[in-house]
Amino acid sequence: DRRKAMLQDLAVLTGATVVSEEVGLRLDAVTARHLGSADRITVTKDDTTVVGGGGDRKAIDARCEEIRRQVEETDSDWDREKLQERLARLVGGVALIKVGAPTEVAMKERKARVEDALHATRAALEEGYVAGGGVALIHARQAIDALGLEGDALAGARAVRHGLAAPLQVLASNAGLEGAVVVHKVAELTGDDGFDVVAEEYCNLVERGIIDPTKVVITALTSAVSIATMIMTTEALVADAPEPEEAEENGHSHGGGGGYGGGGGFGGDDDDMDF
Repeated sequence: DRRKAMLQDLAVLTGATVVSEEVGLRLDAVTARHLGSADRITVTKDDTTVVGGGGDRKAIDARCEEIRRQVEETDSDWDREKLQERLARLVGGVALIKVGAPTEVAMKERKARVEDALHATRAALEEGYVAGGGVALIHARQAIDALGLEGDALAGARAVRHGLAAPLQVLASNAGLEGAVVVHKVAELTGDDGFDVVAEEYCNLVERGIIDPTKVVITALTSAVSIATMIMTTEALVADAPEPEEAEENGHSHGGGGGYGGGGGFGGDDDDMDF
């Protein structure tokens, strides 16, 4: 049924007529008036791309409205996704992105980046976006502070609060900066202001185009809390034993007090280390 529906979509888009016994049209009765047109059609073994279909605009709009009603009526997420894909094709929301590079390795890496961008864009269209760079998570700590928890619940809330600062702290540290200092500064900012790691300056991140899809931020936080809860409630964890060379290097690098000795990278900042 889905293939038949897609054929009908293609017919409407190009102004053609579907040849099917269901509509009372046999192949031997087909004439030129049953054919459609388009400015360009590219067909491969996997895809068909139609540019500039010659279908009637009113017929296309009516078909789109029919699909929108089906989207609202269906209870299946998978069916809804497929219907939305069909709708996007009809309204001209399908783009062809060609990715090239000097080597196959570089091409795969670039293709992965493009796919990530597409997924992020779809997620942003579904639930909107927030300022990126970990700013939304930093501001979310205010909601934890307002809960007024006590006892064990307060200890758990503090653990989550500390974890919310980790993404920004790691971004800053990877840029060669003091992560705790950047976190403390961003926590004092308001709105969409945050830290641009590339430019190494504080600014309005949304205006710079540094954003995260709301859906992605929520999913990441939910998954992190779920995994952390599982680790804390399990009786044992299994990890790979370090290689001899790796163990030796770790012994030298962390000897004499370890990487966080005397306060270390966290600097003893109560705002960022609430345990």
